[in-house]
Amino acid sequence: MSMSIRGVFYHPYRQSQRGGTMSTQFVLLLTILLQCLFASISDASTSIISEWNAPKPRHSRLLRSALLRQASNEQQNDLWMPLADQGWKPCYNAESASQLPEKSEGYIQVFLDGGLNQQRMGICDAVAVAKILNATLIIPYLEVNPVWKDSSSFMEIFDVDHFINVLKDDISVVRELPEEFSWSTREYYATAIRATRVKRAPVHASGNWYLENVLPVLQSYGIAAISPFSHRLAFDNMPMDIQRLRCKVNFQALQFVPHIRALGDALVSRLRNPTCQMETDTNQITEVTNEKSKQEGKYVVLHLRFDKDMAAHSACDFGGGKAEKLALAKYRQVIWQGRVLNSQFTDEELRSQGRCPMTPEEIGLLLAALGFDNSTRLYLASHKVYGGEARISTLRALFPLMEEKKSLASTEERASIKGKASLLAAVDYYVSIHSDIFISASPGNMHNAMVGHRTYQSLKTIRPNMALMGQLFLNKNLTWSEFEEAVIEGHQNRQGQIRIRKPGQSLYTYPAPDCMCQE
Repeated sequence: MSMSIRGVFYHPYRQSQRGGTMSTQFVLLLTILLQCLFASISDASTSIISEWNAPKPRHSRLLRSALLRQASNEQQNDLWMPLADQGWKPCYNAESASQLPEKSEGYIQVFLDGGLNQQRMGICDAVAVAKILNATLIIPYLEVNPVWKDSSSFMEIFDVDHFINVLKDDISVVRELPEEFSWSTREYYATAIRATRVKRAPVHASGNWYLENVLPVLQSYGIAAISPFSHRLAFDNMPMDIQRLRCKVNFQALQFVPHIRALGDALVSRLRNPTCQMETDTNQITEVTNEKSKQEGKYVVLHLRFDKDMAAHSACDFGGGKAEKLALAKYRQVIWQGRVLNSQFTDEELRSQGRCPMTPEEIGLLLAALGFDNSTRLYLASHKVYGGEARISTLRALFPLMEEKKSLASTEERASIKGKASLLAAVDYYVSIHSDIFISASPGNMHNAMVGHRTYQSLKTIRPNMALMGQLFLNKNLTWSEFEEAVIEGHQNRQGQIRIRKPGQSLYTYPAPDCMCQE
């Protein structure tokens, strides 16, 4: 059923890029309603029907106007224009290049949990800790994520040779422990209390804490394993060379493996060249001629973080009815034993405070209000959307040229990353960092990582004003012109402008001034 629905509705989307006639827009709106109906029927044969019913559009008035929107050429040009020079550039201080110590104090192991972007930050911190302790770093061990069930290793995601080479003048890095320490495995530390394991590292520990608590372990045993290690190094009161090293790891040393980069380059090329489009029902790339976009060669990436885990943790209402509310409450109870602070507040309170992730419909309305028209090439970076295609249908109607990995790459091309959440996320990260504009539907590790990386490279990144959007969506009397004006005004200074890091904030999200210098 799902393939037939896509065949019926998807291609008319692609052909309706002029977007100027009332009849075309009426067809699009009708398509939304029909898709929701068909999706709910097709989902009946799957387990998801027990917890979720296809939602109706929650902002129908705004949606009808958004489908009829017309962006001026001036608005389009302003929207896609690169960031103006802000006088900040990445710092490269070759004169004070660090040198390796004559003798290593021992080996440092770290075990990193979380998703790809949380692990990425942990790797940067691990390099910094190794530098502080004059220790040799073992390639970090990536834990299996309890949500995504991904067991991908560091070497399956990142180019190890590049990593070691970039850092060769900063710290010693080895792929695996020498034979005399081969007993020091993840399994070894899981079976009992071990003298060589450091479990008590506080969140955002200082450099002195590691010198006082981990260095003696290294000197006694020649090895120290730190677990847990997420967010275990402070961002404040650190020597400048340590801060610069952390950015060097994040923005230079962590390069994806060749096959990830190759697939990412292919996707970027197909996004920038509208004539090369993959037919989703074949394994081959075929030429499909599309009407030229007003912004030919440009594309925007939307990180649509709307998975079940995110929806449940937010404790917000997303229009799926009683069945969805019960399912998310149950999931919340099982995963977090009810320990979700947001569940103490009403949906209206959460939305007015900006604590609800935007649905695909809501982020689509935000993009439309900002001036993105229906000729925009939109890449959807997302692992899995809670609610499936019916939840995305309104977004697809607003942006008929929306693409994702499955629509741009063949089954054969995707075989090496299939079912591997970290590799899928790596491809999305690569496509995102090469985009003209990036926007995330809600804050999170991917959002934070991309904001920091694109700030470092002076690339346009739109940060949604979550509180503003929540309040606007609560006001059911807003006209489209009022909504559009409020959105544009509320995001004028949220498109990649340099924000100086404040105490306690992450330098991976705010790299200035620690890792960026004023010209």
